[in-house]
Amino acid sequence: MTRIDFYILAQASRGNRHLLACRLSEKAFRQRRRVYIHTASAEEARNMDRLLWTFREGSFVPHGLNDQANSELTPILIGCGDAPGKEDDVLINLAPEVPSFFSRFERVAELIDQDQEVRTTGRKRYCFYRDRGYPLYSHDLSL
Repeated sequence: MTRIDFYILAQASRGNRHLLACRLSEKAFRQRRRVYIHTASAEEARNMDRLLWTFREGSFVPHGLNDQANSELTPILIGCGDAPGKEDDVLINLAPEVPSFFSRFERVAELIDQDQEVRTTGRKRYCFYRDRGYPLYSHDLSL
């Protein structure tokens, strides 16, 4: 069964969930995991693509947009909308809704900052997973 991890960012971290997505992607890459970053729009996917190149000096996270990259050679894919091909390892969800394909992944990371809309939609996703019996884990990053 898919493991669902909620990462709750500190009060002062409004909007930093994209940076957290970069850090989690980098960590997963070092662990030889494959990641699909699911965004709410093509524009957000392009922004994540740019951010992964620049979020930390000296960092290298091989990634690409799902509709442009060779999935066989690219361990971190970014996209929106449809299911991401054969990917099934780690899903980082930045979209406000639960992706219809989430259950085929081993792990799902839900990133919540202090933006009110992000928190509200995050609570709805939490209830969705909880009501269906998925194992839920919360990580309070404000400590």
